[in-house]
Amino acid sequence: MSEFLHQISVDTLRGVGPQLATKLKKLGLYNLQDLLFHLPLRYIDRTQITPIGGIQPMTEVVIEGEVRASDVVFGRRRSLVCRMQDHSGVISLRFFHFNRAQQERLKPGTRLRCFGEVRRGKSGLELYHPEYQYLDTPNPAQLEETLTPIYPATEGITQTRIRDLCGQALAQLSQSTIAELLPAELSWGDNSPFSVSLVEALRLLHNPPPGTALHLLAEGQHPAQQRLAAEELVAHNLSLLKLRQKVQQQQAPVLLEDKTAKHKFLAQLAFDLTAAQQRVGDEISADISTGIPMLRLVQGDVGSGKTVVAAMAAVQAIANGKQAALMAPTEILADQHRINFEQWLRPLGIRVAFLTGKVKGKAREMQLQAIADGSAQMVVGTHALFQDSVEFSDLGLSIIDEQHRFGVHQRLALRNKGFAAKGPTLNQLPAPHQLIMTATPIPRTLAMSAYADLDCSVIDELPPGRTPVETLVLSNLRRNDIIERLRVACASGRQAYWVCTLIEESDVLEAQAAEATASELQLMLPDLNIGLIHGRLKPREKLEMMEAFKCGEINLLVATTVIEVGVDVPNASLMIIDNAERLGLSQLHQLRGRVGRGSQSSHCLLLYSMPISANGSARLKIMHETNDGFKIAEKDLELRGPGEVLGTRQTGDMQLHIADLQRDAHLLPQIKTTAEALLLNHQSNVDPLIMRWLGHSEQYAQA
Repeated sequence: MSEFLHQISVDTLRGVGPQLATKLKKLGLYNLQDLLFHLPLRYIDRTQITPIGGIQPMTEVVIEGEVRASDVVFGRRRSLVCRMQDHSGVISLRFFHFNRAQQERLKPGTRLRCFGEVRRGKSGLELYHPEYQYLDTPNPAQLEETLTPIYPATEGITQTRIRDLCGQALAQLSQSTIAELLPAELSWGDNSPFSVSLVEALRLLHNPPPGTALHLLAEGQHPAQQRLAAEELVAHNLSLLKLRQKVQQQQAPVLLEDKTAKHKFLAQLAFDLTAAQQRVGDEISADISTGIPMLRLVQGDVGSGKTVVAAMAAVQAIANGKQAALMAPTEILADQHRINFEQWLRPLGIRVAFLTGKVKGKAREMQLQAIADGSAQMVVGTHALFQDSVEFSDLGLSIIDEQHRFGVHQRLALRNKGFAAKGPTLNQLPAPHQLIMTATPIPRTLAMSAYADLDCSVIDELPPGRTPVETLVLSNLRRNDIIERLRVACASGRQAYWVCTLIEESDVLEAQAAEATASELQLMLPDLNIGLIHGRLKPREKLEMMEAFKCGEINLLVATTVIEVGVDVPNASLMIIDNAERLGLSQLHQLRGRVGRGSQSSHCLLLYSMPISANGSARLKIMHETNDGFKIAEKDLELRGPGEVLGTRQTGDMQLHIADLQRDAHLLPQIKTTAEALLLNHQSNVDPLIMRWLGHSEQYAQA
């Protein structure tokens, strides 16, 4: 056959009409290659008969025997129960849905072959609604020769149908009909996953022969699965490298370091930079002084001082006559940045504009005008910054804070604000440099794969004077002791947070819970000034409450998780998180980071209610054991998996079919090298490889 399988449509297969073709497209199956890469979720073994006397509960088995008795049993639900026997034992077959013809056919003396899951029932071991075949027919069905695959399916497509279609595609599979897109010279040596050919891997995974290690298949560790997982990871890595390549083909402004401006900026700070801040600052400075758009991710644990590094980069951009913009995910965090940037940049004669969705009327017009005419050199705001009405005079640097809260397209939208509307084409216009910050440490395995389009820097040092936060895990039964501890701490001049959590993400219910807690605490602690902040407050009310807390007018702030990021009150040294078992590790770590920002010893009390799940218990245990954000991130990855840890940035971008970033982490260093080598030396293989694995959802071309 001269055609490759990706060129042959599914509607050429036997039994596929327009209706079925439409259903197959819902599964992303357009051609025969798509069918071959539509791999089974799991397998069932119908290749051997198990003696009835040897079967175990909660296993799937094929058995053969003779019906010895068949009765309709009446109880809470009517059922047909057949007692089936072989040379080794007896088992019951139970049918809750049956008709008279079936009842008459399953009479004593009938020989059957059955398949089903073994469970414990009223009469001992039972099979509920097993699949069965009659053996007393002229041509009884043969045993299966391979393990039976169970495929991902959709409404209107049965397992039988999808097995048949995959079988038809496999019949046409050969070395000449599917391209081997990873050249032999990219082999990884003796233990290479590519020692299995693509054709071998696909044949085995659709039809594993008897004796194939089911436990390896179940764990994704079979060499055939590892072969495909490695190729899929290469394809994802390539798609991100192509996105990076596309961005870096554009020109960017050359923002040379201005030593005078940098010296003035550092001289008026109330603190010295750490060695880690200086190192990361130098990496950014070197990036933006070239004409290639910077794409850099700065990771730093809570309180490591990322913001001042970003401000240093902004000063370098502004000293070169450009504007800088910082986008934050919430109003509170944006306002926190505004305060810091005004404090640091005003002495240098730099005007800071502030724009969020809540800035309205005349104030908004003034901000928009200052951004458009360039009189505001530094712009701070929320996602309002990439609305159509916002036009920059000359944007040279965009800074995104808490990157995981934004999708990849949102940050690209802010980058596109650097292109003046009047230019000929985007590719001929200078692109702003892009700096991305996160206080949610990203495990190395995820950074290498999900962030392959970015250079990564880590601020791995806390400023001097910061004390580690001591974390205690306490039962809610000790609530009164904790309230007494809170009273003593506030009486000695300290401030504290009390965070309320709810399972339901509802602003109304969260507000009610926080209000109830604040009322209860006010009754028990009448001498304290207690503030309240939640998602139902107007932005101005939130900011006023935070300002009062910052100024020390409020002793105790009762809040929902709206204070997770961006709140900086050095005098707050006690954090109490109610029902902490309901929160994820990343959120708990962020909340804990609101204390320990001054020089006094700080404490975080995690209150839990019974019953607590194994996962909830594991989260609280790791919080008690370490303050290291990267250790916490690794544990978070282990407990939740990569999809949730990455957050919205990768929505739609990392939908892996075979690979698992955690399980296959050992492949990632080689994956990166292989992807770069393909891009450099085998350009013609890149797009087909991306298309094979990301298929019709591939979206980087529009990015």
